[in-house]
Amino acid sequence: MSTARRYSSEVRAEQRRATRQRVLEAARALLLRRGYTGTTVDAIAHRAGVSVQTVYNTVGGKAAVLKAVYDTALAGDDEPVPIMERPTVAAMREATDARRFLALYARLGREMYARVGALLPILLEPAARDFADTIEGERLKGTAMIAAILDERFTLRPGLSAADAADVLWTLTAPELQVRLVHRRGWSLQRYEAWLATTMANALLPGAPT
Repeated sequence: MSTARRYSSEVRAEQRRATRQRVLEAARALLLRRGYTGTTVDAIAHRAGVSVQTVYNTVGGKAAVLKAVYDTALAGDDEPVPIMERPTVAAMREATDARRFLALYARLGREMYARVGALLPILLEPAARDFADTIEGERLKGTAMIAAILDERFTLRPGLSAADAADVLWTLTAPELQVRLVHRRGWSLQRYEAWLATTMANALLPGAPT
Protein backbone atom coordinates (compact mmCIF):
# COMPACT_ATOMS: atom_id res chain seq x y z
CA MET A 1 0.00 0.00 0.00
CA SER A 2 1.36 3.41 -0.95
CA THR A 3 1.98 6.09 1.66
CA ALA A 4 -0.89 8.19 0.30
CA ARG A 5 -3.35 5.29 0.38
CA ARG A 6 -2.24 4.29 3.88
CA TYR A 7 -2.67 7.88 5.09
CA SER A 8 -6.12 8.05 3.51
CA SER A 9 -7.09 4.78 5.19
CA GLU A 10 -5.88 6.04 8.57
CA VAL A 11 -7.84 9.27 8.15
CA ARG A 12 -11.04 7.34 7.36
CA ALA A 13 -10.50 5.06 10.34
CA GLU A 14 -10.00 8.06 12.63
CA GLN A 15 -13.12 9.73 11.25
CA ARG A 16 -15.08 6.55 11.88
CA ARG A 17 -13.81 6.39 15.48
CA ALA A 18 -14.72 10.03 16.04
CA THR A 19 -18.20 9.48 14.63
CA ARG A 20 -18.69 6.40 16.78
CA GLN A 21 -17.61 8.39 19.83
CA ARG A 22 -20.15 11.13 19.07
CA VAL A 23 -22.89 8.54 18.71
CA LEU A 24 -21.98 6.88 22.02
CA GLU A 25 -21.80 10.20 23.86
CA ALA A 26 -25.18 11.23 22.47
CA ALA A 27 -26.68 7.86 23.37
CA ARG A 28 -25.32 7.98 26.92
CA ALA A 29 -26.79 11.45 27.49
CA LEU A 30 -30.20 10.35 26.22
CA LEU A 31 -30.18 7.07 28.13
CA LEU A 32 -29.44 8.85 31.39
CA ARG A 33 -32.19 11.36 30.74
CA ARG A 34 -34.90 9.22 29.15
CA GLY A 35 -34.01 5.63 30.04
CA TYR A 36 -33.88 2.78 27.56
CA THR A 37 -37.55 2.86 26.63
CA GLY A 38 -37.56 6.60 25.97
CA THR A 39 -34.39 6.62 23.86
CA THR A 40 -34.73 6.12 20.11
CA VAL A 41 -32.18 5.70 17.35
CA ASP A 42 -33.66 8.78 15.66
CA ALA A 43 -33.03 10.84 18.80
CA ILE A 44 -29.47 9.51 19.09
CA ALA A 45 -28.76 10.39 15.46
CA HIS A 46 -30.20 13.88 15.87
CA ARG A 47 -28.19 14.62 19.01
CA ALA A 48 -24.98 13.24 17.47
CA GLY A 49 -25.52 15.23 14.27
CA VAL A 50 -25.47 12.18 12.02
CA SER A 51 -27.95 10.19 9.99
CA VAL A 52 -29.86 7.25 11.40
CA GLN A 53 -28.04 5.00 8.95
CA THR A 54 -24.72 6.23 10.32
CA VAL A 55 -25.76 5.10 13.79
CA TYR A 56 -26.52 1.64 12.43
CA ASN A 57 -23.29 1.57 10.40
CA THR A 58 -20.95 2.67 13.18
CA VAL A 59 -22.55 0.98 16.20
CA GLY A 60 -25.76 -0.87 15.35
CA GLY A 61 -29.37 -0.84 16.49
CA LYS A 62 -30.69 0.40 19.80
CA ALA A 63 -29.70 -2.72 21.75
CA ALA A 64 -26.18 -2.64 20.27
CA VAL A 65 -25.87 1.04 21.13
CA LEU A 66 -26.84 0.41 24.76
CA LYS A 67 -24.31 -2.42 25.01
CA ALA A 68 -21.57 -0.26 23.46
CA VAL A 69 -22.33 2.62 25.83
CA TYR A 70 -22.26 0.25 28.81
CA ASP A 71 -19.05 -1.51 27.74
CA THR A 72 -17.29 1.78 27.07
CA ALA A 73 -18.30 3.15 30.46
CA LEU A 74 -17.32 -0.08 32.18
CA ALA A 75 -13.83 -0.14 30.66
CA GLY A 76 -13.29 3.62 30.69
CA ASP A 77 -12.64 3.81 26.97
CA ASP A 78 -13.64 2.29 23.64
CA GLU A 79 -10.42 0.34 23.13
CA PRO A 80 -10.74 -3.40 22.39
CA VAL A 81 -8.93 -4.43 25.58
CA PRO A 82 -10.77 -6.96 27.81
CA ILE A 83 -11.30 -6.10 31.47
CA MET A 84 -9.13 -9.08 32.41
CA GLU A 85 -6.19 -7.43 30.64
CA ARG A 86 -6.60 -4.03 32.28
CA PRO A 87 -4.01 -2.63 34.79
CA THR A 88 -5.99 -3.33 37.97
CA VAL A 89 -6.43 -6.98 37.03
CA ALA A 90 -2.73 -7.16 36.14
CA ALA A 91 -1.97 -5.93 39.66
CA MET A 92 -4.30 -8.59 41.04
CA ARG A 93 -2.32 -11.27 39.24
CA GLU A 94 0.84 -10.00 40.94
CA ALA A 95 -0.66 -9.97 44.44
CA THR A 96 1.00 -12.40 46.84
CA ASP A 97 -1.71 -12.25 49.51
CA ALA A 98 -5.31 -13.42 49.08
CA ARG A 99 -6.82 -10.50 50.96
CA ARG A 100 -4.77 -8.08 48.88
CA PHE A 101 -6.01 -9.87 45.77
CA LEU A 102 -9.64 -9.39 46.83
CA ALA A 103 -9.00 -5.80 47.94
CA LEU A 104 -7.78 -5.03 44.42
CA TYR A 105 -10.85 -6.78 43.01
CA ALA A 106 -13.01 -4.56 45.19
CA ARG A 107 -11.10 -1.56 43.88
CA LEU A 108 -11.85 -2.71 40.35
CA GLY A 109 -15.53 -2.88 41.30
CA ARG A 110 -15.42 0.65 42.69
CA GLU A 111 -13.67 1.97 39.60
CA MET A 112 -16.22 0.37 37.32
CA TYR A 113 -19.17 1.55 39.42
CA ALA A 114 -17.83 5.11 39.35
CA ARG A 115 -17.99 4.98 35.55
CA VAL A 116 -21.12 2.94 34.96
CA GLY A 117 -23.22 3.42 38.09
CA ALA A 118 -25.56 5.98 36.54
CA LEU A 119 -26.50 3.47 33.85
CA LEU A 120 -27.32 0.60 36.20
CA PRO A 121 -31.02 1.51 36.72
CA ILE A 122 -31.50 0.76 33.02
CA LEU A 123 -30.79 -2.89 33.81
CA LEU A 124 -34.03 -2.94 35.79
CA GLU A 125 -36.20 -1.73 32.91
CA PRO A 126 -38.37 -4.56 31.49
CA ALA A 127 -37.54 -3.46 27.94
CA ALA A 128 -33.84 -4.00 28.64
CA ARG A 129 -34.23 -7.58 29.91
CA ASP A 130 -32.15 -9.10 27.09
CA PHE A 131 -29.39 -6.59 27.78
CA ALA A 132 -29.50 -7.37 31.51
CA ASP A 133 -29.30 -11.11 30.79
CA THR A 134 -26.26 -10.54 28.57
CA ILE A 135 -24.52 -8.45 31.21
CA GLU A 136 -25.23 -11.02 33.93
CA GLY A 137 -23.82 -13.80 31.73
CA GLU A 138 -20.66 -11.78 31.15
CA ARG A 139 -20.34 -11.04 34.86
CA LEU A 140 -20.66 -14.73 35.68
CA LYS A 141 -17.82 -15.56 33.29
CA GLY A 142 -15.72 -12.81 34.85
CA THR A 143 -16.29 -13.94 38.42
CA ALA A 144 -15.54 -17.52 37.38
CA MET A 145 -12.16 -16.39 36.07
CA ILE A 146 -11.43 -14.45 39.28
CA ALA A 147 -12.47 -17.42 41.42
CA ALA A 148 -10.26 -19.77 39.38
CA ILE A 149 -7.25 -17.51 39.90
CA LEU A 150 -8.03 -17.24 43.61
CA ASP A 151 -8.36 -21.03 43.93
CA GLU A 152 -5.18 -21.69 41.96
CA ARG A 153 -2.93 -19.20 43.73
CA PHE A 154 -4.35 -19.11 47.25
CA THR A 155 -6.55 -21.21 49.56
CA LEU A 156 -10.33 -21.09 49.64
CA ARG A 157 -12.40 -21.68 52.76
CA PRO A 158 -12.66 -25.46 53.47
CA GLY A 159 -15.54 -27.06 51.58
CA LEU A 160 -15.81 -24.15 49.14
CA SER A 161 -15.22 -24.99 45.48
CA ALA A 162 -14.09 -22.57 42.82
CA ALA A 163 -17.59 -22.76 41.32
CA ASP A 164 -19.10 -21.83 44.69
CA ALA A 165 -16.62 -18.96 45.02
CA ALA A 166 -17.61 -17.71 41.56
CA ASP A 167 -21.27 -17.68 42.60
CA VAL A 168 -20.45 -15.78 45.79
CA LEU A 169 -18.44 -13.18 43.86
CA TRP A 170 -21.18 -12.91 41.24
CA THR A 171 -23.70 -12.20 44.00
CA LEU A 172 -21.61 -9.73 45.99
CA THR A 173 -20.69 -7.71 42.90
CA ALA A 174 -24.27 -7.59 41.59
CA PRO A 175 -25.27 -4.19 40.14
CA GLU A 176 -28.45 -4.24 42.24
CA LEU A 177 -26.37 -4.43 45.41
CA GLN A 178 -24.23 -1.51 44.31
CA VAL A 179 -27.32 0.55 43.54
CA ARG A 180 -28.83 -0.27 46.93
CA LEU A 181 -25.75 0.68 48.96
CA VAL A 182 -24.34 3.59 46.98
CA HIS A 183 -27.37 5.10 45.27
CA ARG A 184 -30.16 4.32 47.73
CA ARG A 185 -28.30 4.24 51.05
CA GLY A 186 -25.81 6.95 50.21
CA TRP A 187 -22.61 5.01 50.85
CA SER A 188 -19.46 6.57 49.46
CA LEU A 189 -17.56 4.56 46.85
CA GLN A 190 -14.69 4.26 49.32
CA ARG A 191 -16.99 2.74 51.95
CA TYR A 192 -18.48 0.39 49.36
CA GLU A 193 -15.00 -0.74 48.27
CA ALA A 194 -13.87 -1.40 51.85
CA TRP A 195 -17.06 -3.31 52.67
CA LEU A 196 -16.83 -5.39 49.50
CA ALA A 197 -13.19 -6.31 50.09
CA THR A 198 -13.87 -7.41 53.68
CA THR A 199 -17.07 -9.26 52.85
CA MET A 200 -15.50 -11.19 49.96
CA ALA A 201 -12.50 -12.14 52.09
CA ASN A 202 -14.66 -13.30 55.00
CA ALA A 203 -16.89 -15.33 52.70
CA LEU A 204 -14.18 -17.00 50.66
CA LEU A 205 -10.99 -17.30 52.69
CA PRO A 206 -10.12 -19.56 55.64
CA GLY A 207 -9.82 -18.15 59.12
CA ALA A 208 -12.04 -16.09 61.38
CA PRO A 209 -13.85 -13.07 59.88
CA THR A 210 -12.16 -9.72 60.42
